Formats: sequence, structure tokens, C-alpha cells
Amino acid sequence: MSGFSALFYKELLRFWKVVVQTVVAPVVTALLYLLIFSHVLEAHIEVYPGVSYSSFLVPGLVMMSMLQNAFANSSSSLIQSKMQGTIVFVLLPPLSYLEFFLAYLGAAILRGLVVGLGVWGVTLWFATWQMPHPGWLLAYGLLACAIMGALGILAGIWAEKYDQLAAFQNFLILPLTFLSGVFYSIHSLPPFWQAVSHANPVFYLIDGFRYAFVGHSDSDPWLGLLVASACFVAISAVTLALLRSGYKLRH
Repeated sequence: MSGFSALFYKELLRFWKVVVQTVVAPVVTALLYLLIFSHVLEAHIEVYPGVSYSSFLVPGLVMMSMLQNAFANSSSSLIQSKMQGTIVFVLLPPLSYLEFFLAYLGAAILRGLVVGLGVWGVTLWFATWQMPHPGWLLAYGLLACAIMGALGILAGIWAEKYDQLAAFQNFLILPLTFLSGVFYSIHSLPPFWQAVSHANPVFYLIDGFRYAFVGHSDSDPWLGLLVASACFVAISAVTLALLRSGYKLRH
């Protein structure tokens, strides 16, 4: 596994060398969301009995930051390597496609978790926590970062230039995260949009993650875990198949 460890270490250094951009900036962005929305809505909305709006909002912001940064880590690394021509230095060594996948995935998960911990840390001043289900916190946190890390690898393989990757993120990742219940409960939506929300896999990630914090959810956490696990398996299978074939990598 020396090839895996070397590639993983390279990916780890890649985002850690610019930690202000890759970690600090997302934390500050999430903090701004919290300050604005909690200031405007704190006194007017109580989504769950006995749960303040800030306590409701923070888990969604933590999960949203983890999702976006896990995706950004693997996708940006691959597209940069392809555009700059340095991908050849990863493809020439005798690395298996599984080692390639696991190294990029592991770095994406780590960045997502680091950003999530940072967001959680700066929001401790704004909400009180009982954390009734810490096991769900770990399960959903790891699974969410893994899904977006794998999806980022898939996007990085498919994209041939930066604007294609930007379109993937702007027209898929952002809508899925912003329309998944980060800022609201789906029970406040009309029936049609509730049904649409249940078709969004990111909804289950955020809802299950919030359940770990406040003990309330809009769906069964076990159902969410099943949906998320199925998504991870499906995305990973497609990504591994593309890596094995060398699609858009070994021209």
C-alpha cells in the first residue's frame, strides 16, 4: 500500500498547504450564513418543540460545508492535474485503480471532516447541544463525505475543462444541498415539494445528521442510512469502472 499512502499524502498536502482557502474560508462562509439567518429568523421560527432555530440550523450548515468541500477536494485535484498535464505522474507508477480511488477518496473525506469540525467549533457559541445520538453523527458524517468524495472523482474524470466542472457543481451539487432542508424543515413545504425533497438523497444526509444533534428528524434515520449507503455504492461502482477503463485519463 506504499503507492496508496504516497498518493494520499500528496492529496493531503495539496489542500493543507492552502488551508486558508480550503478550510478557513468555508468556515467563515458558514458562520456568515448562521449570523444572518439566525439574526433574522431566531425569534420567529421554532421548527421542533424546544429547539431554537440556531440549534436547528447549525447541523445543516455543518453538513452542507462537509458535502461541498469533500466534493471540491477530489474534483478540483483531478481537473487541475488533467489541465496542467501532471496527471501522467499519477498514472505512470504501478498504482491500481483501487489505490487511486481510495487515496483521492480518503483525502476528500478528511478535508470534509476538518471543515465540518471547524464549522461546528465556531458555532458552539450560538447553540446549545445535548447530542442524544452521537453514533448517527459519525455514521452520517463519514458517509456524506465519502459520497461527495466519490462524486468529485467522477466529476473530475468526466470534466475536460474548468467550466464543465463548474457547471457540474452549480447545476447539481448546489441545488441538491440548498434544496435539502438545510435552512428549513420539509414539513413546511406543500405536499408536491415534500415528495420532491424525499427524492433528493442529500436530504437524508442532512436530516439524519441533524437527528444526531437535536433528536428530531423529518424521516426515519435508518431509511436515510439505507438510501445514502446505496448512493455511495452506486457512485463508487461507476467511478471504479471508469478508472479501470482509463476513461478520459489514459488518452
